[in-house]
Amino acid sequence: MTGTITRRDALLRTAALASAGLVPAVPALALPSRKSTRSGDIDRSLHAAVAGHEIPGVVAMAANHQSVLYEGAVGLRGAGSEARMSADTIFRIASMVKLLTSVAAMQLVERGRLKLDEPAGNIDPMLAAPRVLTGFDSGGAPQLREAHEHLTLRNLLTHTSGLSYPLWDADVLRYVRFARSTKNKDLPRMPLMFEPGAKWAYGGSIDRVSRMVEIASGQRIDRYFQDNITGPLGMNDTGFTITEKQRARQARLHRRGAGGKLMPQPFEKLETPTSFSGGGGIYSTAQDYLRLLQALLNGGSLDGARILRAETVAQMAVNQIGNLKAGVMKTTNPALSNDVDFFPGTRLRWGLGHMINADAMPGGRRAGSLTWAGLYNTYYWIDPSTRVAGVIMMQILPFADRLALKVYREFEHGICRAVRPG
Repeated sequence: MTGTITRRDALLRTAALASAGLVPAVPALALPSRKSTRSGDIDRSLHAAVAGHEIPGVVAMAANHQSVLYEGAVGLRGAGSEARMSADTIFRIASMVKLLTSVAAMQLVERGRLKLDEPAGNIDPMLAAPRVLTGFDSGGAPQLREAHEHLTLRNLLTHTSGLSYPLWDADVLRYVRFARSTKNKDLPRMPLMFEPGAKWAYGGSIDRVSRMVEIASGQRIDRYFQDNITGPLGMNDTGFTITEKQRARQARLHRRGAGGKLMPQPFEKLETPTSFSGGGGIYSTAQDYLRLLQALLNGGSLDGARILRAETVAQMAVNQIGNLKAGVMKTTNPALSNDVDFFPGTRLRWGLGHMINADAMPGGRRAGSLTWAGLYNTYYWIDPSTRVAGVIMMQILPFADRLALKVYREFEHGICRAVRPG
């Protein structure tokens, strides 16, 4: 038996599901033979989610450091579309680009062009004299003071810089609205919300890392990725722009409205911008992104291409923030994101590029696993102890969608059951 089903079973299932648009465009690959029924469980879970209109379509893949363990593509690229999901379907993966930017920064640390604990302002003058928001006066004007601590690359990579996103910080949103309304040029574009190193907050830190990479390397971030990460790893569908030909493979974004119904959204306009940020705004496929995860599982190399030293990969996976709490965010805009708490009651920390669960997850990843996500409900995890990684991609707003997370958890649990002894 190869794959999760026999050829006869595949033909019968295809006939039964074709009219509903539920035929997997790529059959699941074989997990170890004794686990083939478990792989079938993952197939059924993905099919059930699409058949129940919980999600329009999904691509999910998992691998160890040597080979792909599972590959499933189920449903349609867009509600009402005839195009089915496939392993090479292109998704907007938003903040999942942050891992690429973190890898880029660590490459430059290896080469001596960046240093983790020196003032970031030595590289980017825009980071040389940050100011901290202390509050607002009676008229709503922000009150600022100079930071006592230097910003460092380590602060930025771990989201302990003090920078925070308006989407998950009401004070930042209030500041941005005031700054836009008054057009006061004396106000910094974005203040710090606390002293560097004092707390954890998810924000534009990796956007600043992206600029540091550009300055230190002398290359625009898109070119740096191509020359040093995506090109060597053969991630040919990963980039800040896509072509008309690639657009034909793109999954359409859906917005969950009242009553849970998913409404397809128009495609974004194809443009050729001249500047990019390594904090968001990138396209990729599940099969491309899995190659990056495999390289990290394999100590920084894949198929003869080395992107990092093994000791650097290990360093990125270690908690860098002590006992600071990470990973829980309260939304200021429910249309874009739900409140975020992927692992309630779990100790969450941060490494140099990933969130880390300090506790094992029942039925899922082990303690010390690494993860993050993208705004449109794309997710990855790396479990160093079992040397297994997974990626799942959907295109739904708002972020942390309850039903998308349910599909993600069922996929993860299925993979974890399949690769564990017994």
